[in-house]
Amino acid sequence: MAHRYGGKFSPDGQSQDLNTPQDGAYTRAKVDPVGAKANLLFIPAIPMVFMSLNDGAIGLTVGLISAGILTLAAWLLRGGLQAEAEYNARRVARRPALPRKVISSVLTGVGIALAAYRSEPGLVAPILYGAAAMGLHMAAFGFDPMKSKGMEGVDTFQQDRVARVVDEAERHLGAMNDAMLRAGDRQMEQRLEAFQLKARDLIRTVEEDPRDLTAARKYLGVYLMGARDATIKFADVYSRTKDAKARTDYAALLDDLSTNFDARTKKLLLDDRSDLNIEIDVLRDRLQREGVTLPSADDH
Repeated sequence: MAHRYGGKFSPDGQSQDLNTPQDGAYTRAKVDPVGAKANLLFIPAIPMVFMSLNDGAIGLTVGLISAGILTLAAWLLRGGLQAEAEYNARRVARRPALPRKVISSVLTGVGIALAAYRSEPGLVAPILYGAAAMGLHMAAFGFDPMKSKGMEGVDTFQQDRVARVVDEAERHLGAMNDAMLRAGDRQMEQRLEAFQLKARDLIRTVEEDPRDLTAARKYLGVYLMGARDATIKFADVYSRTKDAKARTDYAALLDDLSTNFDARTKKLLLDDRSDLNIEIDVLRDRLQREGVTLPSADDH
């Protein structure tokens, strides 16, 4: 979607504190993991349908099934690439429950085999074409992550609780984005993006250490829900009236939320470090009782 340029010297420019987000608009910007070559895989199903129209009942049926399988394979590939990108973006992550990329490769092979069967009935040629298509697909897009990472020593029950809270938090953030589009104010969209960066920092911190959930649950639940409701109300008011005071008040709210979420994230990280220092000290004392002396940090 195109956006009007907004800045200090633009026609709708406002004061500097509203125009400039706390973080850059493209801070930690993500590239869409679904590239052009993945989207191109939706195309083969289209000519397959038209080429099958004059092949009689059996040829048409085989062609339609082939087109449907190829479309399903392309759709699963998109989901697999997105799941892999989320997996790579996190230091602690479970492997995808469904190996979408592998299933997509198999379905691509089946779809191509059926397409080959239309012109060369039999078994050898379709199987060869299907195997070649499946191999090329796997070579182009690879396999799904096959194992979890960073899960050693993590309570899976607590991890499931975190996942539910995180899913709810992400829904609130998505609703805020949808509402802000109605306001039609690019500068406030950037301000909202800056706050969401702070919120996602807290989300990632809790994901990496589920023990932090209790301390952060109010932020990821109650506070984000309130921020969502405030964003919806601001968008409704500002889209109708362009009220400058409403804009200023909402910007101040985002600033307060950003500060509070950032402070909570830093507090959790400091607590984690304190816990680690305590564990190191306990281990050092135990080793010393066993007659093993370790150099302290002050000795270096």
